[in-house]
Amino acid sequence: MSPFTGSVPHTERWRHLSVTTHDGVATVTLARPEKLNALTFGAYADLRDLLAELSRERSVRALVLAGEGRGFCSGGDVDEIIGATLAMDTAQLLDFNRMTGQVVRALRECPFPVIAAVHGVAAGAGAVLALAADFRIADPSARFAFLFTAVGLSGGDMGAAYLLPRVVGLGHATRILMLGEPVRAPEAERIGLISELTAEGDTGARAEALARRLADGPALALAQTKALLTAELDMPLAAAVEMDAATQALLMHGEDYAEFHAAFTEKRPPKWQGR
Repeated sequence: MSPFTGSVPHTERWRHLSVTTHDGVATVTLARPEKLNALTFGAYADLRDLLAELSRERSVRALVLAGEGRGFCSGGDVDEIIGATLAMDTAQLLDFNRMTGQVVRALRECPFPVIAAVHGVAAGAGAVLALAADFRIADPSARFAFLFTAVGLSGGDMGAAYLLPRVVGLGHATRILMLGEPVRAPEAERIGLISELTAEGDTGARAEALARRLADGPALALAQTKALLTAELDMPLAAAVEMDAATQALLMHGEDYAEFHAAFTEKRPPKWQGR
């Protein structure tokens, strides 16, 4: 994401999300607890625009995505989205589905790590948002449900058919996306759907601690690692190792690489600058 901006000013308040930032860590909370944080058209658009804005500003070095109340996110709001889409024509439906995909692309393409802190239900679009994060820290109460076929739609919504096989393998992904049955925390840990299973009630703190560790690390190196993980998923090996070589050559001219050597020589921790 280019850091150059046009006429649009920094957004001071997001109507559909709770957003806080502190010392390079952003915490974005889905805040409709009375609806299990069900997503609306506005929430999707805010997530898309927020991630673009944070990517341009380069002030955030890690982001935690969480849900308020009893669960992470129950997916699209049945009344406000599913009901509304029944009255849309094909062009409107295409615009809506492209927007949800843009949110997933923004999560994958933003130049900072994203940690999903999942407790309770992560269903439908909520499950895909968690899937698109770089890390999923989960409470024992967490359950992931890709429910798209249960409402008569393709299980490959919002990039799920692309991302899930790459996280858990084709066999598990086929079962999960076709049957739509909940994947509870112990199974999610076993098949690699979650990065860390915490003790009950510890998910938020563990996600914040991981975000702090990442934010204090070499930001440019982490951003490039994330970019390569996404870009090389479908590359042949020859193209991937060439991209790796070009990336390393650029980073070897960076200040952080020189800082590591200086810190090692002086027997002190490195002071990462993200450059």
